[in-house]
Amino acid sequence: MAERTQTALYEEIGDLQLSWSEAELPERERTKHVHRLHPYLGKFVPQLVEALLERYVRPGGRVLDPFAGSGTTLVQALESGYDAVGVDVAAFNCLLMRVKTARHDVSLLAAEIEEVGTRLGRSRERPRGYVADWFAPRAASELLHFRSVVDGYRHADVLRVVLARAARSARLTTHFDLDFPTAPQREPYWCHKHRRTCRPVQEAEKFIARYLEDTLARICAFARVRDERHAAEVVHGDARETELAGPFDAVLTSPPYPGLIDYHEQHRYAYELLALDDRREREVGAAARGTSRAAVEEYVRGMTEILRRCASTLAPGAPVIVVVNDRRDLYPGILERSGLRLVDRLERHVNRRTGRRAGEYFESVLVALP
Repeated sequence: MAERTQTALYEEIGDLQLSWSEAELPERERTKHVHRLHPYLGKFVPQLVEALLERYVRPGGRVLDPFAGSGTTLVQALESGYDAVGVDVAAFNCLLMRVKTARHDVSLLAAEIEEVGTRLGRSRERPRGYVADWFAPRAASELLHFRSVVDGYRHADVLRVVLARAARSARLTTHFDLDFPTAPQREPYWCHKHRRTCRPVQEAEKFIARYLEDTLARICAFARVRDERHAAEVVHGDARETELAGPFDAVLTSPPYPGLIDYHEQHRYAYELLALDDRREREVGAAARGTSRAAVEEYVRGMTEILRRCASTLAPGAPVIVVVNDRRDLYPGILERSGLRLVDRLERHVNRRTGRRAGEYFESVLVALP
């Protein structure tokens, strides 16, 4: 029944080149190579970026993403033969993007990962604050020990991403609520995912070992397919203020939605363990979080300012491509205020994006010109 329903649904979609069923695009393909170095809520699939680059951007061009997030645009640009610049206000996002897009010495990385894997253990450091609250004593000790050994390696940032990924898995939360835990889970619980009584995770070392191996495999896989003639630049900053050194042959972005995700809080464990610069007050719409009228107006002002600045960096005839769930129909007005003219609006079905979601979900691909 589910397959027939999806088949019927896809018969009604006008542009099937931008929508894929589960059978056409399984999860392992949506998260190929470095696209799955760390979970990230709200990312768009690399196959969509690939299709939009091919359709709207000149071959070998230079692309800007002012809300670069987990780096989907940058990674896929490198695989598809484009240069890219990604801007993001969140420090963890920038760390993740740099690890994904850097040209790693894979032989040295393999040797470092093998060595650090022999150094796993427990720390005598006393966990405090968030780490003490959200991790069992053994897990906290193992994470703190791993943190203490990574600085001496050339690929320390790769190891920091492994640490963050392991910390996400090792938190005191239910197995079925890794995305939005609200309070530590310390007692056994009925698990809706496994349909049995489960216990909160007590250790982190097994995750560290698993993700060391997986991270190396994914970085090596990307090294085989990326176009070495092209490069990506990651800028940690607010796109309302950061210098955007054009010209660019396209802006391609999937911006945050008002009131939906706190892009700093979803990686709180990484900010705490890695002592990252927390700039959540600079997220677009952060001055009035939520979905109130004031919050939406603040979001519109911020998006307008950023897209206007981006448009000023474009080469003649270059497009601004925005992928967004515009259920409030804000973007025609945002684009107009930004000095952009909407020339195409395509609707696509979103196939099982990160996180649980009931019902069907659609988003718009908006193509505009200055």
